[in-house]
Amino acid sequence: MSLFRRSPAQASWPRRLIITAVAIGLVTTLGLTATAKPRVTTTRATTTRATTTAATQADAAAKYVYLTFDDGPSPRYTAQILKILHAYGARATFFEIGQNVARYPSLTRRAYQQGNSVQNHTWSHPDLRHVSAASFRSQVQKTDRYIRAQTGYTPRCLRPPYGGTNKLVSRRAAALGKKIRVWTIDTRDWSRPGTSVIVRRALAKVHSGSVILMHDGGGNRSQTVAALPTILRTLKARGYGFTTMSCT
Repeated sequence: MSLFRRSPAQASWPRRLIITAVAIGLVTTLGLTATAKPRVTTTRATTTRATTTAATQADAAAKYVYLTFDDGPSPRYTAQILKILHAYGARATFFEIGQNVARYPSLTRRAYQQGNSVQNHTWSHPDLRHVSAASFRSQVQKTDRYIRAQTGYTPRCLRPPYGGTNKLVSRRAAALGKKIRVWTIDTRDWSRPGTSVIVRRALAKVHSGSVILMHDGGGNRSQTVAALPTILRTLKARGYGFTTMSCT
């Protein structure tokens, strides 16, 4: 029985010619099918990679700084700083002292509700390099409880008072689930050097990823409040955004 059924028009064709024609048709059809699918797949993959790369490059190009405020909350200066941050659409990280959170819980809650991060700065501001293990644990965990009561979360960042840290402090902090976070730019605003000096120190060596230290508690912080609008305006004009610490 013949493998190929011939039409009346093909009845007079030589068998070899018919087989050859059919074979060429099959090869052509299979070849077109085989080359079509990889083109579609490659195009989609290339588009996806290009989109992902563009997004990654955009993220990498963004400039940001961390504004951080220590020793609060305080009823006079924290409230003013929160108002200024809100006016400029900026967010900051507040490293708060537990005793002050206990005294002014509504300020901690307000800072959190405005999109800022509230983190641990110990209960009473001791140098953690010189306290016992039990005292270290109490200083941190008691502050955690009061911050958690106002924010609903447990701080993961710990800023040792005076920036005092060493291997022992880091090890004890890690055992409590904390990461040590200090700063890269110290405005030394606590010394009240003048508004213009605070501005200059905050901006002189700033770069993307800088952690700027200021204070909203622990003394007269009127110069810090006065300097903040200029710092924010200048950083925004230079293309910086403001992000917060979470240490997750």
